[in-house]
Amino acid sequence: MSIEVQNISKNYGSQKALDKISFSIKSGEIVGFLGPNGAGKSTMMRILTTYLNPNEGSAAVNGHDILTAQKEVQESIGYLPESNPLYPEMYVREYLDFSAGVYHIKDAKNRITQVIEETGLTSHIGKKISQLSKGYKQRVGLANALLHQPKVLILDEPTTGLDPNQLVEIRQLIKKVGAHTTILLSTHIMQEVEAMCDRVIIINKGKIVADDYLKNLKSDAAQVIEVEFDYKVEQELLNRITKVREVTDLVKEPGFTYSLRFETQEDMRSAVFDFAHDNELKILSLNKRNKNLETMFQELTGE
Repeated sequence: MSIEVQNISKNYGSQKALDKISFSIKSGEIVGFLGPNGAGKSTMMRILTTYLNPNEGSAAVNGHDILTAQKEVQESIGYLPESNPLYPEMYVREYLDFSAGVYHIKDAKNRITQVIEETGLTSHIGKKISQLSKGYKQRVGLANALLHQPKVLILDEPTTGLDPNQLVEIRQLIKKVGAHTTILLSTHIMQEVEAMCDRVIIINKGKIVADDYLKNLKSDAAQVIEVEFDYKVEQELLNRITKVREVTDLVKEPGFTYSLRFETQEDMRSAVFDFAHDNELKILSLNKRNKNLETMFQELTGE
C-alpha cells in the first residue's frame, strides 16, 4: 500500500478534528478526499506529510512510518498545500532550482525544464512569482511538488484560481501523473473528482462516512423528482405518495417546490403526474435528476 492510516485521531484543545480515521490507498490510485469545510481533510493531509503529529493512531507512506521515519516520508511525497506558500521575490526557474537543491536532485537543470513544460510555465519562467496570477502560482506549486518525482502526491485544492482552460490542462496533467504516482486529492468541485479520481473518501466531522470506487457510487439507482405546484400542498396529502409509490425522502424546497427521492431506475415522473392529477393538483414544473456524487455528498454531510 502507498498510504496506510490506522485509527488516527487529532485534537485541537477540546475540538476533535479527526476521530479514529482508517483507510488505505493502493499504488497508482487517484483518490478524491472530500468533505465540507472543517471536516478534517487538511488536518489528515498535514499528518500524512509529517507537518502535524496525531494524538492517537498510526500511519505510513510508502512503508515509512510518519512518526519514526519522517525524512523518508518527506522524500517520497510531493505536497501542494491549500495555502501554497511561495517565495514571491524569486523568479520561477530560480525558485525551482532552489527546491531542486533541497531535494539534491541529479541533473536538476533538465528536470526543472521538464516540469516547467509539464505544468505550462514555459512562457513565465522569466517572471518573479509575485508577478504571476493566482492560477500560475498554483502551477508553480504543482511543479515544485512534482520536481523530485515523488511516489505519492498530496494535493489540497490544487485547481484554486484556475480559469476553465487551465482547469482542463491541470486535470489532464494530474491524470497523466497518476499513471505512475499515487494521488490523494482534496477538492470541493465534484466535477473534478468525477473527471480525475478512481475512488472517493468522504469525511464529515472528523469521521469517514463513505469510501468506495466512483464507478460503484455512480451505479446507485436513486433518482430525485423535483415538482413545483401552483400553491402550497399540505404535508398530509404529499405523504400519500410515500404510501403508494415508495418515496424514500420528501424535502420541502423554497416556494411550492418539493423534492421526492425514489430508489428505483424506473422514471417516476409519470407516477408523480398521475398523483397530482388524481388529487386535482396543478403542476408548474416537473424535473428528474439522477443521484450523483454531489447529491450523495449533500446527503452524507448535510445537517
